Amino acid sequence: MSKEKKNKSNILLACTECKRRNYATSKNRKNTTGRLELKKYCPWDKKVTLHRETR
Repeated sequence: MSKEKKNKSNILLACTECKRRNYATSKNRKNTTGRLELKKYCPWDKKVTLHRETR
């Protein structure tokens, strides 16, 4: 396993309004130590909402 792959981790993004886990992505733990927050489309709310990293 390469050095870069060790620092990457798979995370789930949950909608802040409906609390459902809609997206899966990866991030570099060394560069991004805080929780990831992205605006993404929520198919249940049918609008763009803030999605946060879950544990």
